[in-house]
Amino acid sequence: MCCGVTIGDMATNRRPGSQGALRAANQARVVQALRAAPATQSEIAERTGLAHATVSNIVRDLRERGAVSTQPTVHQGRRASLVTLERAEGPTVVGIDFGRQHVRIAVAADDPVVLVEDEVVLPVGHRADDSLAIAAERLDELLEEAGLQRGSVAAICVGVPCPIDLRTGAILGHSILPEWDGVTQDRISEAFGMPVELANDSDLGAIAERAFGSYGEVDDLIFVKLGTGIGSGLVIGGRLHRGSFGIAGELGHVQVDPAGTLCVCGSRGCLETLASVRVMAQSLSAVFGRPISSADIVRQALAGDPATRRVVADAGAAIGRAIANAANLLAPAVVVVGGPLAELGDLLLEPVRDGFERFALHALTTSTRIVGTSLGSRAEVLGAVTLARQSAKAAAFI
Repeated sequence: MCCGVTIGDMATNRRPGSQGALRAANQARVVQALRAAPATQSEIAERTGLAHATVSNIVRDLRERGAVSTQPTVHQGRRASLVTLERAEGPTVVGIDFGRQHVRIAVAADDPVVLVEDEVVLPVGHRADDSLAIAAERLDELLEEAGLQRGSVAAICVGVPCPIDLRTGAILGHSILPEWDGVTQDRISEAFGMPVELANDSDLGAIAERAFGSYGEVDDLIFVKLGTGIGSGLVIGGRLHRGSFGIAGELGHVQVDPAGTLCVCGSRGCLETLASVRVMAQSLSAVFGRPISSADIVRQALAGDPATRRVVADAGAAIGRAIANAANLLAPAVVVVGGPLAELGDLLLEPVRDGFERFALHALTTSTRIVGTSLGSRAEVLGAVTLARQSAKAAAFI
């Protein structure tokens, strides 16, 4: 059975819509407390600072998954339960998510619970060879922390914020990671010393929402990744839809203003030119006379800054219009919005819904739900873990 959840510096998303991320972070603290030695629930509460009721709920959940076992004991003269972390069984798999300024790595066994996880900051404009070397080194460190060897890894999935040509296995990195343009799956495999599966990050977000989120029974779903660019992962009829050669879901290049700004793709008025985090940050940087980050946008909007809220609302309306265009063709049951601004909750989602209702077919406005991700910034790496696990299981039958 799997022996735990995440460790490391996992940020806790405090928005009400991010309870899944909060639960995951609390589970991580409990598992980390048990890695040194078994403990009673009272001792776990003391080590983690969590409430006794929270610890009790987490221990019950982990016991149901087989991640921990409990047995009667006596603690300070009272009957108690001793909680022991079980060793992982099954193949070890790795999910890796590269972004414009980060790489997140997660190691898991054959179970939905992640063993170890960490994020490393990368410089803007990072080159593939340098970043792959950093990721490979950090992976070795995480495996050592988990008491595992590189040879125990059965499968690795690497996600990137770029379209991927499935015919050649090459990254089409002309937009978010231009430095990675033309990098192939084989080249990435060489960096990790074993074959890897390469996937688009928005596709991985869609996979994660069904595997780790609340939508395992939803067969028609769109995951929208709002970041430096805007992409979407499409699940149609219960299967991930990548298109004829892998680039389906480029929502950021849906045209919303024919006379708009020239886009890097060569068209004009693409959604990314109006509503990406990069464009929002540029607009606000001009207003405030200083560089603005995605974290600044979240902080300022939550604090009630009118300029920031206006930028978010305008972007949300444009995103809603583009989602409506996609929904009119695909009729999804759920659209999940993720990315660094998901923490804004309804400040972002309400204008998205307004834009959607204006341009979607009436039947869709009453049947398609638009919600925020409960997985926070972990959605893409959890999708990579899921895809790696599927690859490991498929290989076992070959």
